[in-house]
Amino acid sequence: VALYMTLVAFGNITDFGTNQQFVQHVLSMDTTFKDPDLMWRAVESPALQNAAYVAVIVWEALAALVLLAATWFWITGLRRDAYDRARAASTVGLVMVLLLFGLGFLAIGGEWFAMWQSSDWNGLDAAARNVALTAFTLLVVHLPGVRRAGAERV
Repeated sequence: VALYMTLVAFGNITDFGTNQQFVQHVLSMDTTFKDPDLMWRAVESPALQNAAYVAVIVWEALAALVLLAATWFWITGLRRDAYDRARAASTVGLVMVLLLFGLGFLAIGGEWFAMWQSSDWNGLDAAARNVALTAFTLLVVHLPGVRRAGAERV
């Protein structure tokens, strides 16, 4: 998940325009059914659309950094302090990813901005895959583990 989030953030930074279009179309709701009862939710300001996209990229980059740190803690060994730091950092980073894809893309993008109605700009399947992978990884991180001799079982 750390590598994936690093690549996602890197891709959005180096190829800013591709997903910027995605965010603009989702927020403007221009490819939805255009139900008047929903269209008041549309954000048509390019400045607000770009601010939202930059916020997503910053969140992705921060999640990637936290998860990379967690990966380093796991690699450096399972000493008591390293294990606790690895688990804590993993939890923070993985929850950040869950918030991004679950809250941000599934709930806000999918439901509030009716992304599910768009055949062209619909990221719900990708978001669901990310939520599933991240939730599974979070569960694995919190499984009871075998500890080295003399270490407490967590």
